[in-house]
Amino acid sequence: MIENINLNLLLEDMLHMLEVSISKKAVLRLNLIPDLPSVEADSTQIRQIVMNLVINASEAIGDKSGVIAITTGCMDCNKDYLKDVWLDENITQGLYVYLEIADSGCGMDKDTVSKIFDPFFTTKFTGRGLGMSAVLGIVRGHKGAIRVYSEPGKGTSFKILLPASDKPARIFNQGSYENNWKGSGTVLLVDDEETVRGIGKEMLQEFGFTAITANDGKEAVEIFKATPGISFVILDLTMPHMDGEQCFRELRQLKPYVKVIMSSGFSEHEVTQKFMGKGLAGFIQKPYKLSALKEAIRKI
Repeated sequence: MIENINLNLLLEDMLHMLEVSISKKAVLRLNLIPDLPSVEADSTQIRQIVMNLVINASEAIGDKSGVIAITTGCMDCNKDYLKDVWLDENITQGLYVYLEIADSGCGMDKDTVSKIFDPFFTTKFTGRGLGMSAVLGIVRGHKGAIRVYSEPGKGTSFKILLPASDKPARIFNQGSYENNWKGSGTVLLVDDEETVRGIGKEMLQEFGFTAITANDGKEAVEIFKATPGISFVILDLTMPHMDGEQCFRELRQLKPYVKVIMSSGFSEHEVTQKFMGKGLAGFIQKPYKLSALKEAIRKI
């Protein structure tokens, strides 16, 4: 039965069952991103996929001790990213919720990876490939895709991509918002979290903006140099490689009057004090709410 399901709740619900199904030496870790959009899916089939992949991961770890990590999140998938997935013919660009099951087991070489979805292929010595064609069939039925990363001796990860069914408005807003305000122009959204970039881009597009994303300050400066006509920048304060503060300084050197909205999990008071008198155009608290994002943009 297809219904709107929240993958986080489904996984929390399965946790005990998964823990008793894996080897005593394997540790199961859940990394669940809050505020996950729902997906339209058959929960029984999704449970089967999770169970199958977790048991395979446990068998790949074998008698050694190891970790199986189950991670959720959502991301904006473009054509380039979707080139490397299994079965990309029925998949379109856009916002996807992902469920990733990664293990620290024996891993597979490229040749094995290329065969794991064949109906009769099995690798008894690693436990991989058991029922993988059935897993792919289920994912395909949900208009999703699978991305596989594996290296011999380094482990394997299966990333299941499923189309997000919620508009971010419904995820982030308790109340309704008036739909009449529209923006235009190009916005650069800088954040090291895939999920924030995915949902933020979708929100900006809902307001009528063209959104470009960067995953750290360094990349943001490169994009800003290469892209004329960026209206304003939404900049995360804490990032690796180059943080928001340094990135802000570099952007100001490139364009003294650049409009920057700083985003952070810290309170507005802490952040605005830090940038007092430095020409910051606004602040937005993370996780973004659609109404708060709109307010910050309108104030620029």
